[in-house]
Amino acid sequence: MTTALLVIDVQKALCSGDGAAFESRRVIDRINAVSAKARAAGAPVFLIQHESPDGPLAHGTEGWKLADGLDARPGDVYLRKKATDSFHNTELQALLQQHAVKALVICGLQSDFCVDTTTRRALALGYPVTLVSDGHSTVDNGILTAAQISAHHTATLANIMSFGPRVTPQLASEIQFTV
Repeated sequence: MTTALLVIDVQKALCSGDGAAFESRRVIDRINAVSAKARAAGAPVFLIQHESPDGPLAHGTEGWKLADGLDARPGDVYLRKKATDSFHNTELQALLQQHAVKALVICGLQSDFCVDTTTRRALALGYPVTLVSDGHSTVDNGILTAAQISAHHTATLANIMSFGPRVTPQLASEIQFTV
């Protein structure tokens, strides 16, 4: 079974300054470790970038660029999106089919928006998902801390049974790829 890695929204505006996700540097290090495993196994790596019509994530701005320290390679697949769902109005599903992908490993930002929504959509499309439990993050929301939000989404996603395929949370150090 071919497995692909989706790295969602690890962009400068979400990893630095006032909008920086909790422990973004550590999350990037873990994502880089998982990406290295994927590449070593020959699994496709998808780098997905969110864009807005204006603001810090406007296409081409400094904030829109991939975060400093994220290991991005020329052989990776780069994809732009405009919604919290990485599949919505993008070529992601077609690209996964081109690569004969049957399962996904998901990590990135932000736990409560794009990671959650993309994971749920992946399940609805029939993909079993391994969620890198220490490889996604967000920001405090005034009610919960970022760490609580990420932990909550990991637990919630792992308990969804209605789609058939399931989410399996795993630490970055435990992730393995099959191609």
